[in-house]
Order: sequence, then C-alpha cells, then structure tokens
Amino acid sequence: MPEVTLREIEESDLDALFEFMRDPESVRMAAFTAADPDDRAAFDAHMRKVLGRTDVTNRAVLADGRFVGTVASFVVEGDLEVTYWIDRGTWGQGVASAALRLLLEVVPDRPVYGRVASDNAGSRRVLEKAGFEVVGTDAGFANGRQGEVEETIMRLS
Repeated sequence: MPEVTLREIEESDLDALFEFMRDPESVRMAAFTAADPDDRAAFDAHMRKVLGRTDVTNRAVLADGRFVGTVASFVVEGDLEVTYWIDRGTWGQGVASAALRLLLEVVPDRPVYGRVASDNAGSRRVLEKAGFEVVGTDAGFANGRQGEVEETIMRLS
C-alpha cells in the first residue's frame, strides 16, 4: 500500500482533479456527480465555492507524495457528511480507506454520514472499514448514470 497523507488543496491540484472527476468509469461508479463532468467552468465555479467555505474541510490526498484525489467533510441539512474522489488508477490499493481515516482524525465530530450508490461495493467497503454502519437507503436522480439510483446511507457514531 502506498503511504497516504493529506494536505490543503492547492490551485495546482485542480487540473488533475478535473481529469479524475471526468473519467467515465469513475463517474458511473460515483453516480451522484456533476451534471456535465466535462464542463470546466462549472467545475472551477464549484471548487471556488467549496474551497471558500469555512464549514467544509477539504484535503488533497497524496499517495507516496503524488496527488491522487480529495477527501472532504461538509454539512447538509444539519448532518455532517464525508466524501472522497480518488484517481481510478489507485483503486484497490487502500488509498481511499487511509484518506478517510486521516480525515476522520482531523474532523472528530460525530455522528458523520457517508452516502454511496448501493451497487458501489468498493466505496461501501471504504466506509465500512472506517466503522460506518448502514442506517438506511434513499433514491434519487444520479447524473453519472442519467437515471434513478438507490443510495445507501451510512453513519459513524
């Protein structure tokens, strides 16, 4: 497994992150994505917005010193949630699990929720390894699949 570390997101990370977030297989697996992953202007506007918020904790994920994605926590309707986006080239190497574990050390508030497309076994496993448990399901329109997708809701108490 590569050595995984977190740091603040830098402007120089955004080009690579944009490319990671438009990878077709990654978009399909994540399901709940931007309406148009190829829209760089929308991506830049979104990143300016979230990076400027004081109630969002965003971190760059590094594997052996190389930028490979992001991990974040944010509040939605009063609930603290986590999210991550990891370069598909590092899937299956424990990077997402390590990054989430490190984020949870930075953000000690509990409970914290994670949501995953119910058929995304890899992402669900990342949450389970961090101690998250299934507390329900929801369904909604997923841009990444252009249709309704069931989402598993998980909580770490």
